[in-house]
Amino acid sequence: MAATGLQTAFRLLLITGVFACGAWFQANGLLPAILKHRSDVIYLIRQHLALAAVSGAIAIVVGIPLGVILTRPRFEMFADAVTQVVNLGTTIPTLALLALSMSFLGIGAPPVIFALFVLTLLPIVLNTIAGLRSVPQPLIEAARGMGMTPAQILRRVELPNAVFVILAGIRTALAINIGTVPLAFLIGGGGLGELIFTGIDLMEPSMLLAGAIPTALLAVFVDFLVGQIQFWLVPRGVNPLR
Repeated sequence: MAATGLQTAFRLLLITGVFACGAWFQANGLLPAILKHRSDVIYLIRQHLALAAVSGAIAIVVGIPLGVILTRPRFEMFADAVTQVVNLGTTIPTLALLALSMSFLGIGAPPVIFALFVLTLLPIVLNTIAGLRSVPQPLIEAARGMGMTPAQILRRVELPNAVFVILAGIRTALAINIGTVPLAFLIGGGGLGELIFTGIDLMEPSMLLAGAIPTALLAVFVDFLVGQIQFWLVPRGVNPLR
């Protein structure tokens, strides 16, 4: 109940802040200038979401099975080494990662998708491992005593109890992903970074804000959406928010 109250208060604060910013932009004449770029914003949002969706989906498809494999007894000894390798994606500066991707994959969407995938992978893998390791051992022993196979224990016991933590990792990863996509413009990948960096070069605040504001709103919206999925999808017994 306390968590729900905090979420409601945060949403009200966010809505109030949005209205306050809108009123300030209107008073300073920035709102009409920003709306002048609305056709570009709509077109670039599609590119932005496509890059984030593809790279995020690949990270989820790779990260969750990898985390599951690294919690199995025969592979558990390799977990630390593999997570250190995956951690290189967040250790290397994002611009350097994009430059390295561009040197192998050329200019455009492919190097951007690869770089975002590498950057997004770590939270998903770590949370999958943490979620599966946090499942109470008595539950696993009870399932084993009932004659369940390891695959059945994973599907019916471990994953349902770990899904809340796994979704928290996906939530973090997608928020990072959305906020990093603007850098794709630097290697010809498109996205809202085109407005942001062009606005900086031309010293045109309205163009800069036309790219920055949708980027921020997209990150907040995706975080909110995954949070709602996390809240309603995970049942009460294993959901600390309900």
